Amino acid sequence: MSVATDKARVAMVEAIARRGGVRSCVLEAMRKVPRHELVPEWNRHLAYADRAISIGGGATMSQPYIVAFMTDAADVGPGARVLEIGTGSGYQAAVLAALGCEVYSVEVVPELANRAAADLARLGVDNVKVRLGDGHAGWAEAAPFDAVIVTAAPPELPQALAEQARPGGRLVIPMGGQDEPQTLRVFERVGGDLRVCKTLPVRFVPLTRG
Repeated sequence: MSVATDKARVAMVEAIARRGGVRSCVLEAMRKVPRHELVPEWNRHLAYADRAISIGGGATMSQPYIVAFMTDAADVGPGARVLEIGTGSGYQAAVLAALGCEVYSVEVVPELANRAAADLARLGVDNVKVRLGDGHAGWAEAAPFDAVIVTAAPPELPQALAEQARPGGRLVIPMGGQDEPQTLRVFERVGGDLRVCKTLPVRFVPLTRG
């Protein structure tokens, strides 16, 4: 890695830290992941900017602060089993992996699933499994999960994803249509119920069906 990219990554994480509310373990995980290695070459110069980045296939890579917020809100650590819906570039999965989580990631766009899986393997990330599929269905055979993180917005909560979070687990998901305000909601599973414990205004691409 070059000195320039190392410095850019440190500056990105320091900017997130200044905003507050993100655990130190999440910040440390983000320091470890070479974000630029997961950005398509044509947009690599934007890798450490605090903004969403186009990665092709109609998808975007979430801005670093949103990745930090969602990871922190999932409240997971070493050994946790996490379902991610919307692999995209693989960056969110790589951050979760750097926290020591076992990540199951579902991507509906073949180009993105293949590229993310190849890039994660190239970086030596071996605790992320990527498969092509419809994210609305989740990954039932690997459930229950300590957390479910969704990186695209459905208009309403997919029932299968709600059911795959274990009791006491969390579901972090943006919700809302493309022509209406979206809200990132953090649900905690309490018994058979999901209770909202955090919200944040956001803008995500829609969660599409396979």
